[in-house]
Amino acid sequence: MGNRLSKIATRTGDDGTTGLGDGTRTGKDSLRIHALGEVDELNSHIGVLLTETLPDGIRTALLEIQHDLFDLGGELCIPGYTLLKTERVAQLDAWLAEHNATLPRLKEFILPGGSRAAAQAHVCRTVCRRAERAVVALERTETVNDSARQYLNRLSDLMFVLARVLNRADGGTDVLWQRERT
Repeated sequence: MGNRLSKIATRTGDDGTTGLGDGTRTGKDSLRIHALGEVDELNSHIGVLLTETLPDGIRTALLEIQHDLFDLGGELCIPGYTLLKTERVAQLDAWLAEHNATLPRLKEFILPGGSRAAAQAHVCRTVCRRAERAVVALERTETVNDSARQYLNRLSDLMFVLARVLNRADGGTDVLWQRERT
């Protein structure tokens, strides 16, 4: 593990650059830092979701996901480094299958909402999609581990399914989009 911060206000970023985990410096507006920031924001939104009352299995999964996202951030911070393993994508697939099996088949589009926890899961889903787009943009100019993109793609699907599960756990259902409304 690289150097840990013992002093937070270093002033080294006052010139608009920031240090990467390999010791190099890059612009704070670089695609790498943009992707890293999106993953960090996603992790923070999951932290907000974790303040809600959640079924134990979902809480456990979200805590594991937070660690995975921290690993992904570390991977993005060190060009050419791999932390996030394909097994973590497989774990998301397993949770997707497990939770999706408990849900009725969708016949309509749903709107983000319902319970507070479900609404926050939808926020996590949309921030995850943004993080995925940032990683894809970074991949156009630099090498990024395929698992990073795959993980974010699968995680956004899982957050959609978890929003549906959380609405039911709260005694509600999906908020359906109504094509015909007055």
